[in-house]
Amino acid sequence: MGLLDKFKRKKIEGIDDSTYLTLREERRISRENTKTIKEYERIRNRKNVSEEEYLTQMRDPANVVEFDNLHTYFFTDVGTVKAVNGVSFDIPQGKIVGVVGESGCGKSVTSLSLMQLVQAPTGQITQGSIRYQDEDGKCYDVTKMPRDKMLRIRGKDIAMIFQEPMTSLNPVFKVGEQMDEVILLHEEDSTDDSARERSIEMLNLVGIADVKKVYNSYPHELSGGMRQRVMIAMALLCNPRLIIADEPTTALDVTIQAQILELLRDVKEKINGSIMFITHDLGVIAEMADYVVVMYAGRIIEQGTVREIFHEPKHPYTIGLMRSKPGGHVEGDRLYSIRGQVPNPINMPNHCYFYNRCDKAMDICKRHYPAMTQFNSDHRAACFLYSDEILPEEKEDKEDGEGR
Repeated sequence: MGLLDKFKRKKIEGIDDSTYLTLREERRISRENTKTIKEYERIRNRKNVSEEEYLTQMRDPANVVEFDNLHTYFFTDVGTVKAVNGVSFDIPQGKIVGVVGESGCGKSVTSLSLMQLVQAPTGQITQGSIRYQDEDGKCYDVTKMPRDKMLRIRGKDIAMIFQEPMTSLNPVFKVGEQMDEVILLHEEDSTDDSARERSIEMLNLVGIADVKKVYNSYPHELSGGMRQRVMIAMALLCNPRLIIADEPTTALDVTIQAQILELLRDVKEKINGSIMFITHDLGVIAEMADYVVVMYAGRIIEQGTVREIFHEPKHPYTIGLMRSKPGGHVEGDRLYSIRGQVPNPINMPNHCYFYNRCDKAMDICKRHYPAMTQFNSDHRAACFLYSDEILPEEKEDKEDGEGR
């Protein structure tokens, strides 16, 4: 059988079934999505919204942010991408929560949903809530907040270190002007001189040598690492309660990376703030995080304390991530890699998303999606290996098969 025949019969392992749409179907999907988008945009653009509509209560007052069944979708002309599909986790006060997973698993979209920065109009929060508690004890549901009200906390109480320093700074304004704007916007009593003084202080804090030169430079005059430090300094200007660090050390070498991580820890302790740390680097997570959230294809498949995730991983995907890092468990001379591919995000299966890549897959795994199994107050995983739904004989057959 030739390669083309294999593709036609969809026999190649790891390649998901594709659905080809007719022009009429694409037009129908486009019309339906346009109608849906207009309704969400109408709600988001309302004026004079009463505060009572977005005030709420935290489930646990010790948390700064609580994600509760969050769904963020992108409505495209060929279908709906469920980028975040029912995510729930907490960020406690004064703690670092690490979010890990493959590219495209929904880490950044989750953080952008919290900041109300999801690319509209195609990207919309369709369901769930994001509860944020300010320093005065007031609790807001970010998903219901009007855009003008969100401006008060975005950048001041919740700051973000973006993933792409090369494109996050405005190329037509000097670095100092962009940093001063943050202070002047959020600090009522600030002046041009006080803003400049604060900006220079933060540039010094992130380890920039010739501070005044950098302050008066345009972004294109700086290296990627320097721009990354400027982004970190900008995020720390207003002593935020929560810092979202989306791959904050991507453009930095190993030595500077260690300094920046130490800086983030020091700032967190100084302001008793929290950090949502998004990264692919498991070594950084092991060093920085208190809690770990493992995401796959828009869902959380395991979460727990850093010790539980690294020393007692439960989900086969988490175990695969641990084995695939350098210095992990290696069979022979080759570094372990997880086989297969992530399912098509527009046509997600109604069973376990990891089924086609899992070495421990069972028949029940292709029937429906597994519920979360709780191991203790912090540690839980979505896998049938630990579920009461699995029949004892199925588990025995799987273990016997592995033994043979």
